[in-house]
Amino acid sequence: MLLILHPNTQESDPAFKKTMTHLQQLSGVTIKQHEVRGQLQSLREIYLLGDTYALDLEEIESLPAVEKVIRISDEYRILGRHKDQQRRSGFHYQGLAFDQDSLNIFAGLCAVDNPKHVEEMLRALKANGLSCTRMGAYKPRTNPYAFQGHGKDCLPWVFDLAGKYDIKVIAMEVTHESHMQEIDRALAEAGRPCGVIMQIGTRNTQNFELLKAIGKQNEYPALLKRGFGITLNESLNAAEYLASEGNSQVIFCLRGMKSEFGAPHRNMVDFAQVPTVKRLTRMPVCIDPSHSVGSRDVAPDGVLELCHATAQGVLAGANMVLVDFHPAPTKALVDGPQALTLNELEPFLKDMEIAKKAYLERVKVWQSAASDD
Repeated sequence: MLLILHPNTQESDPAFKKTMTHLQQLSGVTIKQHEVRGQLQSLREIYLLGDTYALDLEEIESLPAVEKVIRISDEYRILGRHKDQQRRSGFHYQGLAFDQDSLNIFAGLCAVDNPKHVEEMLRALKANGLSCTRMGAYKPRTNPYAFQGHGKDCLPWVFDLAGKYDIKVIAMEVTHESHMQEIDRALAEAGRPCGVIMQIGTRNTQNFELLKAIGKQNEYPALLKRGFGITLNESLNAAEYLASEGNSQVIFCLRGMKSEFGAPHRNMVDFAQVPTVKRLTRMPVCIDPSHSVGSRDVAPDGVLELCHATAQGVLAGANMVLVDFHPAPTKALVDGPQALTLNELEPFLKDMEIAKKAYLERVKVWQSAASDD
């Protein structure tokens, strides 16, 4: 059972204290709290887990701090929609909206290699009006002898350069709880010039101890990539692990499924499931075309296949794009063959702007059709 409290309810409010006193007397019920922060107000949600079917709905609704009560299904208890289309989705971070209506482009280096390339990348982002990027400091690799990333050693100059070029948010993969601590320490020493979204890669989608560690903190949002060898349901439940520990600032990323049926692409592109994830959950949905397509092959119409795939995701309502760019792809230490060049950044953004406008027009068509019924 989900209790949505009146906006801006504080723990010190008498109504909140009276409500919690009543709830704490319920037998067989576990109480979990979550705060959803918006730009103008915050909403506090209380989840009653356990034997809730015997509870009197009207009695719970009458509690002084409660605005609305929703009976929730077993799946995705915190992140799910539960047939409530009016429920707030997403969150705000570093002044940016991350929800099911927004579109944020995170273009950048799959793996940080040197300060020169990082600065060239960030300069290009600023010139094109972007304030988000991806920067891989920690890189889990299939081959133990491949480049594993510079780790904590590159964080000071990456964050300094982010401040220099007004980058607000960096998506950065972590593979161990200690990486969060290293990032937090480096950000503090740099004066916190930007924010970081803790990215959980496809290999760690079911690393439950890492999920719990990221879920227990609320300072940094999380971006969870779909596991390349598990079902969508299993991946969504991995996201629920984060929320169940207290951090509901979660973005879900579709990055392709590992399958020979996707060849010659690197993975089977799964962007048709963008609206499915939005229907089942309240999470913003990200797409990663670089790791889905995995090449710079050009279609007969002159458009890169990677850009066609990205547009398909945006046309389906994607809210975030995680895409590889590099000033010199042939010199990239990781995934150079799939990285776009800086000269392609401007046309890529124009292409995605067209796709976003087309998506909005498509929505209008179907909303109009529904209103005519």
